Amino acid sequence: MNEKNHLNNLLLLTIATLFMSTSGPLGKFIDMPTPVIIWWRCILSVIFLFAFCLYKGIDLKIANKKDRSTFFIAALFMGGHWIFYFYALKFSNVAIGMLSLFTFPVLIALLEPLFVKTKFDPMHLLLALMVLVGIYILAPEFNIESNQLKGLLFGLVSALCYAIRILMLKGHVTKYNSTMLMFYQVLILSIVLAPSLYFMGTASITTQYPYILMLALVTTTLGHTMFVNSLKHFKASTASIIGSTQPVFGIIIAYFFLNEIPTIHTFIGGGLILATVVVESVRSKNV
Repeated sequence: MNEKNHLNNLLLLTIATLFMSTSGPLGKFIDMPTPVIIWWRCILSVIFLFAFCLYKGIDLKIANKKDRSTFFIAALFMGGHWIFYFYALKFSNVAIGMLSLFTFPVLIALLEPLFVKTKFDPMHLLLALMVLVGIYILAPEFNIESNQLKGLLFGLVSALCYAIRILMLKGHVTKYNSTMLMFYQVLILSIVLAPSLYFMGTASITTQYPYILMLALVTTTLGHTMFVNSLKHFKASTASIIGSTQPVFGIIIAYFFLNEIPTIHTFIGGGLILATVVVESVRSKNV
């Protein structure tokens, strides 16, 4: 790869990260019930991803019933990840919501031996300890009545759902196209979450549709597709390190558009959490 192509690919990876980081500010800003937001995000993403699959000639066939079951359960975990994440944003702020979510790389490292035959690495205990210290600093007060603490806890549950979903699909990314996997997950979620429209209503979409459209197109379809495509040009560890700047981008966007000002505790606790992401990403080069 020559220097010009490398810089172009690096720019595209950074743009993909920026696009994905809009999930925090948009999730906080959109004034609709969370399950309804996720349904609209899914149904619009279904349209965009299906059109993309047709354009690229991506095969949508699922090989067997076992894979169908895996896709369905993984989709439910992705739904849990999105719903808990958006509740985290609603209860607290973009900084706490996004930083608590980014504990997922360490959770993956800790849970991986339960899903595949890999030897447990004691280093992951140290990284987990760093994350716990970061969470302790990040939490404003350990009072169950505190919305900030609720937001932090919802963010951690979201991270757990995300980690399990990734581990479930890890063995399928070599067999299926990643865009195809994403298409089926949002399709399943759009069906599962459809009853929420009846119970919670969706009349407010008339004032929120530009932001929902941005969430589905920019954050989900473009951001995730561009990020996955970057893996053709960069090691997964490199993409992960650059991807870990999502909370930084999200906090900056929230500062300018939502007037959210992070505290010193957010910087210190968030810094520790992101440091574990970088450490684990660098270490993964040698695995």
